[in-house]
Parts: sequence; C-alpha cells; structure tokens
Amino acid sequence: MEWKLAGRKPMTLTAELVAQVERVEPDPGPEPGTSEHTDAEFDGLVEKLLSQHHPDTLWVFAYGSLIWNPEFAHVEQRPATAPGWHRSFCLKLTRWRGTRDLPALMLALDRGGSCNGIVYRLPAEDHFGQLGQLMRREIDANPPTNVPCWIKVKTKDGPLRALAFVAAPDGSAYAGRLPLEQVADTLARAAGHWGSSAQYLFRTVSKLEESGIRDRNLWRIQDLVARQIAALTGGAD
Repeated sequence: MEWKLAGRKPMTLTAELVAQVERVEPDPGPEPGTSEHTDAEFDGLVEKLLSQHHPDTLWVFAYGSLIWNPEFAHVEQRPATAPGWHRSFCLKLTRWRGTRDLPALMLALDRGGSCNGIVYRLPAEDHFGQLGQLMRREIDANPPTNVPCWIKVKTKDGPLRALAFVAAPDGSAYAGRLPLEQVADTLARAAGHWGSSAQYLFRTVSKLEESGIRDRNLWRIQDLVARQIAALTGGAD
C-alpha cells in the first residue's frame, strides 16, 4: 500500500504566512475541573491497555502530529488505513496551542469514514515503558479528551491491530463535527505555550503530503487558513 499524489499542487498555507501569526502565550495550566495525571494513573492506563491486548509486535497508528514528531523509537513504518475512523479537528484545547480566551482545536480520530496514516512498529523490548512514554505525550488532561484504544488497520502486508488515540465523544472538550470555515477561523487565530495552531496545521499537512496522503478536509482547511491569515495581516490573497 503506497500513495502517490497525481498532479500535486503547492499548499496555499506557507511557512511565511504561519510566521506572521506565530506567537507563544503563557501556560494557563489545566482547565478547571481537570487535573494532570499522576505517574500511578499513567501506569494504570498502560496496564489496562496491555490487559486488553498484549501483542508480541506493538504498532502505533499515527494520523497527526505523531507523523511529523513521533518522539518515540521505532524500527519500521508502513502506510496504513483505519476503516471506521476519520481525521477531525474535533477537540477543543484551552492549553498547548490555545488559551481559555481563544481556544484551539486539536486533531483526533472520530467515528465514521476512513483515515490514511502511518503505522510505526516499536522495538520489541519494554512495551510497558514505551506505552507509558506515549501516554504522557498524548494525554493532556484527566479525565482525558482523547483516549487510547486498539483499532484495526489495513496495510499492504495485511491487517494489523494498532494503538491509536481517539476522541472521547462524552468528554467536555469534544466539539463534534464543525464547519470547515469555523475550524479554519479558529486555527488562523489560536496560539498557546506550544506555539500557534496554524503551525500545527502546516506541519501536519506538509508531512501528510510528503507521505503521499491527501486529506481533502485538511487540504481545504489549509487553504482557508492561508486566506484568513492574509486577511488578518494585510498580506496578499
């Protein structure tokens, strides 16, 4: 399974446009009513996952920032498709790349459709430690807004069971399916102590394109965000 983009056209959203809205805001800390997980709680999450499925070969399905910044060791990667899930800016963030005054939106897997991404095979040793590191990177609040679970994915070498992070539809941060114009308006403006939402979008779409993956919704969003930034900063359309 390999993807090639025919007639590839350049992104409208450029590094130069992103730089015009790039900024770093103070970290407001956890949202009221939430807290940060303790080490014992992270260990409990890993124990629960491994009790559900304890594979000899551990795969992680990446669809967003894990594609361009995995931050974990891996020994193999393959293109993969997750049927029954789609990539969506469906989680509201009041931290990281947004604030309470100007919340951001974060990508997660939401139910329905299908999602093309990358699966990473982790080294064979210390699955507990590797999953613990991944939990600490991906889960930012307690209760979590995105939850780890095992999903089925398809690859050219056959089906796999992989770990993925999916939206919690009953969570307080779940925004549901929003109009693309509303998503773009948010991403063009929001920023937090990790930088701007526009930067997150730019890096994600750039890496997807580099990997031969064209997500039509994200492609439309990056064009809308580019136009929004140009309008906000007085740049050329």
